[in-house]
Amino acid sequence: MRSRGAAEQLLHGEPHPGNLLSTRDGLLFIDFETCCRGPIEFDVAHVPEEVSARCPDIDQVLLAECRRLVLAMVAAWRWDLRDEFPDGHQHGRNILSLLRQGPPWPALGALVAE
Repeated sequence: MRSRGAAEQLLHGEPHPGNLLSTRDGLLFIDFETCCRGPIEFDVAHVPEEVSARCPDIDQVLLAECRRLVLAMVAAWRWDLRDEFPDGHQHGRNILSLLRQGPPWPALGALVAE
């Protein structure tokens, strides 16, 4: 991703509403188990389309690549022996089917509605 010229920064790694606290000073991300460094597009790849649409300055091609990466990561997690996601293996197979179909890659949040 660095070869695309994307700026690298500290990322949450898995932002979602369950990882947000509302404070007097605004929203605060918690649960930094998967924090990492990379382009902001990686964090935006985790959020629904409606949220990513509020980020007009991001690289849309890189965002698509990050969405693909996020889907692959989540699919792999579904086979972790410690995974407690309901119907995890089936969910993983569904994601692998999406990846095999090719782009456009859906936002991770869109999979919850299925």
